[in-house]
Order: sequence, then C-alpha cells, then structure tokens
Amino acid sequence: MKTKTIMKIASIVLTMSMMLMVISPVVFGEIQGQIDPASVSGAADTSTAGIQKVGNQIVTIVSVVGSLAAVIVLVVLGIKYMMGSADERAEYKKTLMPYVIGAALVFAASAIAGMVYNFANTIKAS
Repeated sequence: MKTKTIMKIASIVLTMSMMLMVISPVVFGEIQGQIDPASVSGAADTSTAGIQKVGNQIVTIVSVVGSLAAVIVLVVLGIKYMMGSADERAEYKKTLMPYVIGAALVFAASAIAGMVYNFANTIKAS
C-alpha cells in the first residue's frame, strides 16, 4: 500500500474511534438502595464565578497565543517576501490572503467571545 492510503485509513479509523468515544455514554456511578431527598443536607453551590474565571483565562490565553503566532508568521512572510525573487514574491502574495483572513479571525474571535460574554451577562433569568 502507498503511504497516502495508509494515512487516509489511519485518519478515518482515528476519527471514527474518537467519535465513538464522545458519543457513547459511560456511567461511573452506582446507586445502592433509594435516595431520600430529605436526608441530603447542605446547600448546593450555584455560583458561576469559578466557571467565569476559567472561561476568561482560556479566552485570554487563546487570544494571546493566536495573536503572537499571527505576528510571528507575518514577520516570517515579510522577511521571505523582501528577500525573495520575483517568482517567490508571487507565491508569497498567494499565501498572504489566507493569512490575512486567518489573522482577522484570530483577532475577531476574542472580540466576538467578549461580546457574547457581555451579552450573556446582561440577560436576566426569569
């Protein structure tokens, strides 16, 4: 078999196994007898401060890493463009448009996530 065929089969098998792992439910609990709701004591923690903090950290990390990667790639493409011949410059111009779209998505993703977060905070539960 060719290497491309093997890689295609391996990627399909890996994708299918990951889908099965996500879709199939797994239960790790066991109920022994009946649970009386009156016997359960203590208050449930319904605060969302911890989740908000972790979400903000994740958005910040993704935004910083994406912005850093976009700037580094821009510097590399700029140096290659300046040092390249006319044919190479034409190739770099072709790769520049997908880069600009990707960088815009990276920068816009954190802004969109921030807007969604602010909008979700303004909604009051009834």
